[in-house]
Formats: sequence, C-alpha cells, structure tokens
Amino acid sequence: MYSLLSIVGLLGFVAANPLISPTQTINLLDRAFNVDSGCSTSGTASCTNSSSVSDLCCFEYPRGLLVQTQFWDTDPSTGPSDSWTIHGLWPDHCDSTFDQSCDSSRAYTDIAGLLTDNGANSTLSYMQTYWVDINGNDESFWEHEWAKHGTCMSTLETDCLPSGSAKGAEAVAYFETAVTLFKSLPTYEWLADQGITPSSSTTHTLSALTSALKTASGGYTPALDCDGSNLNQIYWYFHLKGSVIDGTFVPICMPSTSWSCPSSGIKYPPKSGGSGTTTTSGSLPAKATIVALQSGSQVGGLLSLGTWSTQSLATFTITGTASSFTMTSSKGTCGVSGGAFSCGSGVSSTFSAVSSGSDLLLASGGTSTWTSDGKPSGSTVYPVFTGTARSQDYTLVIRST
Repeated sequence: MYSLLSIVGLLGFVAANPLISPTQTINLLDRAFNVDSGCSTSGTASCTNSSSVSDLCCFEYPRGLLVQTQFWDTDPSTGPSDSWTIHGLWPDHCDSTFDQSCDSSRAYTDIAGLLTDNGANSTLSYMQTYWVDINGNDESFWEHEWAKHGTCMSTLETDCLPSGSAKGAEAVAYFETAVTLFKSLPTYEWLADQGITPSSSTTHTLSALTSALKTASGGYTPALDCDGSNLNQIYWYFHLKGSVIDGTFVPICMPSTSWSCPSSGIKYPPKSGGSGTTTTSGSLPAKATIVALQSGSQVGGLLSLGTWSTQSLATFTITGTASSFTMTSSKGTCGVSGGAFSCGSGVSSTFSAVSSGSDLLLASGGTSTWTSDGKPSGSTVYPVFTGTARSQDYTLVIRST
C-alpha cells in the first residue's frame, strides 16, 4: 500500500499537515524529455500567499488549485479493469471557480506526434492505456484537455520555458506531469486496500468511500462524482510550490463539501473489460471496404494504397480481433507510420475497432479520427493521416463486403 505521504521521496510531494516533516523531496519528473523551469520549490505554495507574487513563471496564479481528475468508466468501459483512468489536470481558482481555453494560439493538435517528437514515447504509450476516451477518440480528448486546461496555467506560458525550447514543449510537460501525478494516485488500489472492490451488487455509503480513501492516501479527502448511483469520477486536490513543469505538489483535502453522489446506495460496478481503447465486442468481417464519413455522410473511402478517394473502393482482408487486427489490400499489408496511413511492401501495424452506434470505426494509436489536406473528387485523391491536424477530418467505417 502506498499513501500520499509515503511517496514524498519519489514524486516531490510534501504534506500540507505541518506536523509531518518529509525527509526529502526531489524533482517531480524523471523523464527523457527534460525541461528545467529553474524555479525553487522552497517558497510559498499556491493559494496560500498573503502578498502578491510577481514571478508567475514560478508561482501558479491566479489558478493555483490543481485538480487531478480520474474516471471510472464502465458503460462502455475504458482502460484496464483494475485501474481508474486519467481525465486531466486542471488549474482552478483558489475558490474552485475556473477559466478555460485561455490561449487559442496554443491549442495544439497531434498531441501524439508532439510527444513522440520530444522523446516522450513512454508517456504516450502510458496514455494510450490510461488516458483514453470513452468514444475511442483519444487524440481529440488529449487536445481538448490541453487546450481547455493546460493553456490556463501561468507556469506553462511559453515565456517561462528555457530559451530555445521546441514549439509545444510546455504541452509535453503538461502531459508528463499529469501522467506522473496520476501514477502517484492509485485510486483502485487504495480502495481495494480498504476492502472496497468493484461489484455488481454491493452498495456503499459516501462516508465509507471517502473515509477509505482518506485513510489510504495518508489523510486527504478527495471529491467523488456519481452518474446516478454509480461511482464515476474522483478529484484529488493540490497546491503547488514552483512550476507545473517540475514543482512540488502539496496534497490537500477537497476544498468544498458539496457532492454529486448520494449519501448511500452508491455502486462501484465492475468494468466489462479492460483495454486502452474502447472496442466493440462484436466480430470483425474477414473482408471489408473502408468508408469515410464526414458529419454522418459518406465521402468516398480508401483505395488499395490507403489513399482517400471517391473512386471505387478497395477490398481489405482483416485478420484478428476488434482489439487488435491487421489489414491487407492488393498492394500489401497496411499500417500507420509517422502518423501516415498506407498499404504496400514493408508497411505493417495493428489496428483496433471502436463501436459508434451501428458503425465499426477504424482506430490506430488510440484515435478513430483521421485527417487529410483536402477532400477527394474525381481522380483527385489525398493521403490519410491520424488525428485532426489537417483541413479535412473524418472517421473511417469498416463495412463488410
């Protein structure tokens, strides 16, 4: 069992209780992508200052209440069956109000590519399992969380970065910090240590759940969110010393006593299964065409080379299960490399399928959204890429032939 107090040396936490004196603190992050904020962590924590602070690169203001949010999705289920998943890392005002989408010029797309280009491959791999969208659109989910919340952090302003930092370096730091913080908050394990595990029949009182989490975490009460009577989300609260990049997160109890969960009869249902992507339980067709949909309307589909076209569509051979399968066209095996989809010699990777109503969507690398530089017409075709970074976004539907 780990508590927020026992991981001080690992993650740079300090306890908010003045009776507890941690023996050591180190940088929050141990990562291949290394940006040094140059900020001290010995000063005043955010939301606790009694006078104004001028250097907002090293003091999170005015949104100094940091919230690490986690999902427990069961219908459909996301992530491993024995772990909660990441929702995000949010900067709230000290009174729990918040701003959002603070800088549209930094609403980066292709987060997966940004992480890969900056050497944060292990973070991306972890996100593809533990930071997943309930509809299978992981890339769009990541883009949303960064644009809505990450751009509102004062210590992640671009002028707070070291000279010569790559474009988007602050977003990479945001995701790495969010992931590392999530790893230190094993909600599933903490509940299990107190005898609370998912069940289709058992119900709990709110006080029993919060008391268990307070005990397991070392004295900190989180906020819980329910979807009806089902436990669905948790909020862990922190103040911050220094920068989001490499500062010290100081755990605190939830600042409000309002709850969305009932006082009793709360269910903690098991997940129907666990995977990094929400996949369909149905079987895949052995032969299929891949149709492109925009706003619910068909706009062509894929040719044998993997390009988007309105000409006669290719037939693909599919081998595997919905959670992991390969595709082959008359040109060879298909795959995604560097974000680009293609079929031919030397190309190979696995795909997954995501249910969307009656459709079965083609997904790769945690996203079922695809993008191109233009819309095909007649003999004009366009290369296909993952994500939403180009002018035309669409989904690819697997249709049995």
